Amino acid sequence: MKRVFSGIQPTGIPHLGNYLGAIRNWVSLQADHECIFCLVDLHAITVWQNPEDLRKQTRQQTAVLLASGIDPVGQILFNQSAVSAHARLAWIFNCVARLGWLNRMTQFKDKAGKDRENHSAGLYVYPNLMAADIMAYKATRVPVGDDQRQHIELANDIAQKFNHDYGVEFFGTIEAFVPPEAARVMSLRDGTKKMSKSDASAQSRIDMTDDADTIALKVRRAKTDPEPLPVSAEGLDGRPEARNLVGLYAVLAGLSVDQVLERHGGDGFGPFKQALTDVLVSRIDPIASETRRLLADTAYLDTVLRDGATRAGTMAEPIVSEVEKIVGFLK
Repeated sequence: MKRVFSGIQPTGIPHLGNYLGAIRNWVSLQADHECIFCLVDLHAITVWQNPEDLRKQTRQQTAVLLASGIDPVGQILFNQSAVSAHARLAWIFNCVARLGWLNRMTQFKDKAGKDRENHSAGLYVYPNLMAADIMAYKATRVPVGDDQRQHIELANDIAQKFNHDYGVEFFGTIEAFVPPEAARVMSLRDGTKKMSKSDASAQSRIDMTDDADTIALKVRRAKTDPEPLPVSAEGLDGRPEARNLVGLYAVLAGLSVDQVLERHGGDGFGPFKQALTDVLVSRIDPIASETRRLLADTAYLDTVLRDGATRAGTMAEPIVSEVEKIVGFLK
């Protein structure tokens, strides 16, 4: 089995975009991969977090993952800060990576914008920690979105430079792959922007803790245009909100966009939104209900994370200890 590492930040409430873009793919990967799933709380504090909120959201994210079908016994699920190997290897990689490489990272430029001098050093070296997350386990595959491919390329550059500098063949090549069912989910209020936890409007997203009534209200309020749905996918050009809602229906119902439009082409958005609500509720409401049940038992959630961290540490410790010996640390 190939070893997969994947992480998700425990900030905000997980939303439909997180589920369709990452979480459901994690669930499917469990069938034929050795999976290490990580709540990357070290990455989260590259931007200031309220400590109590971070603890709460770490448990909340854990509950959503379990409710979605992550198996904490067959696979490993833990929070990043509980395994010291991540931070130790990240520091070594800070000393291997070159400033020029980090200066080319487009995600930092996008996040920092014109205010780059006021952002944390942690946000700048974030890709080195991401490389350490993966290589602490010698994971070989990392499911990513298109916006993360550059980070995997950097991780491979770091691995190659480490091997070259120390005359070893210790780290192998990491394969970035976009799972076949990855979905790009856009805001319900603006079809040109990704659905985001940080959007000020809760109406812009479907949270994985939303009940059926809340989902129905958000779909009814979703932005649309005055034209009926087209009869083919070409008719969605220049209609980002329509494309987003049709795409959501297609992904959730297991249909192609053209198949959805065969059913609903010519309809107004009123009846189509009701159909979309029905399919959303059928998929999301059971997960939300199970999430609420799990959140009532924080002791269980903490036990899952503790057990996962113990198993992750057992796997990472010999790898990172060997790296420390290679660079000359007394052990």
